[in-house]
Amino acid sequence: MDLALTDEQTMLKTAAADFLSTELPKERTRELFDSETGFAPDLWEKIGQMGWASMLIPEEYGGQGADLATTGVLYEEMGARLCPSPHLSSAVLSALTILSAGSDAQKQSLLPPIANGDQIVAFAFTEDETKWGPDSIQLDASRQNGSYVLNGAKSFIPDAHVADSIMVVARTSSGDNGDGITCFLVDKDAAGLAVRTQTGWLGEVMNEVTLDGVTVADSAVIGDVGGAWSAVQKALDAATGVLCAYMVGGCREVLEMTVEYTQTRIQFGVPIGNFQRVQDHVIDALNMEQATRWTTYEALWKLDEGMPDAAVAISMAKAVASDGYFKACEAAHHVHAGVGVDMDYGLAFYTQKARTLQHYLGDAVHHRRRMAELMSDA
Repeated sequence: MDLALTDEQTMLKTAAADFLSTELPKERTRELFDSETGFAPDLWEKIGQMGWASMLIPEEYGGQGADLATTGVLYEEMGARLCPSPHLSSAVLSALTILSAGSDAQKQSLLPPIANGDQIVAFAFTEDETKWGPDSIQLDASRQNGSYVLNGAKSFIPDAHVADSIMVVARTSSGDNGDGITCFLVDKDAAGLAVRTQTGWLGEVMNEVTLDGVTVADSAVIGDVGGAWSAVQKALDAATGVLCAYMVGGCREVLEMTVEYTQTRIQFGVPIGNFQRVQDHVIDALNMEQATRWTTYEALWKLDEGMPDAAVAISMAKAVASDGYFKACEAAHHVHAGVGVDMDYGLAFYTQKARTLQHYLGDAVHHRRRMAELMSDA
C-alpha cells in the first residue's frame, strides 16, 4: 500500500488550494456562514467550470472517472478552506446512487447535468431519529392509481433549499437488511413537497423536507422497487470516505493555525510554544490530524481497490474522524484561549463545522457498531 500522492493528485491539490485561497478568503467564509443559505451561486458555477462536480462520474456521462483517493485529495483542500457547496449531496451521494442503480436512460439524462453543475440534487435520507441504517427509513411510498404517493418527512438534509430536485430514500414495503427501500428523484417544486430550514448552531444549513401526498411517476424510481439499499449503501460508503477527507483538511488547517499561534503569541517574554502544557495540546491536535488522515486515505484506497474489508475501513475512518476533528478543535481552543472564539479570527468556524460533521453520515457510535457487525458477519 502506497498512499503517496501521484503527480496528477499533486497537481490537483495545488490547483485546488490556489483556487480556494482566492475564492474563499476568511472574510467570505464568515459571510457565507452568516448568510441564510450558506450557498454561493458564483462559487458553485466556478466549481462546475473547474470540473470538480464531474470527478466521480464516468467519462461516458460527461465526467472524469476519477477514483475516490483523487477525489479525497480535492476534498481535503475544500475542508481546509471550509468550502460550502452541494458537491457531496449532488456529485457524490446522488450521482453515485444513480450510477449504481439507475437505468441506462436515467444515467444518460441525469448524470451529465450533475457533472457540469447545472443540476443540483439533494440527498434525503435521515428522518427524526437521524440514524443511517435501512431500518431508520420510514417515509412511506405507496402505489396508488398507477403512480407512487410519498408521505412523511426527512430531517437534517443539506442543500435541499438550493437543489433542483431531491433524491428521496423511501420505504415501499417492510423488510429486513435493506429490503423494501426505494429511491425516488422528486422535483423540488412538486406539489406537496415543502422545505423548511432548521435553525441551530450548525456548520451546514440543514433542512426538513416534508412530503404530503407527493405523486411521482414510475420514471422517478431510481433502480429496482424495494431493492435500492445496496446502491444507497455503496454511495454512502464512498461519500463517507470523501467526507472524512474534508475533515482531514479541517484538522490540518486547525493544527497549522495552532502551531503558528504558539510561535507568535508572546507571554512572559517568550512564545507560548515554549510551555509544556501548550505543547501537550499541540500534540493532541497533531495526533488527531494524523489518525484522521491515515485511516481516511487507507479506506479510500481500499474502496478503490475493491478490497473485501473496505466497508470496515470506511467505518473506522469515520469513527476516527468524527472524534478527531472536534478534538483537534478542542485542543486548538485550549491553546488560543479567548481569541479562539473571536469570529473574525476564524477558529470557531472549524469548531462549528466539526460539530456538524461529527454526526453527518453517521457518528462514531454508529460506525463502531457497524464495524462490529461487519466483522461478525465476516
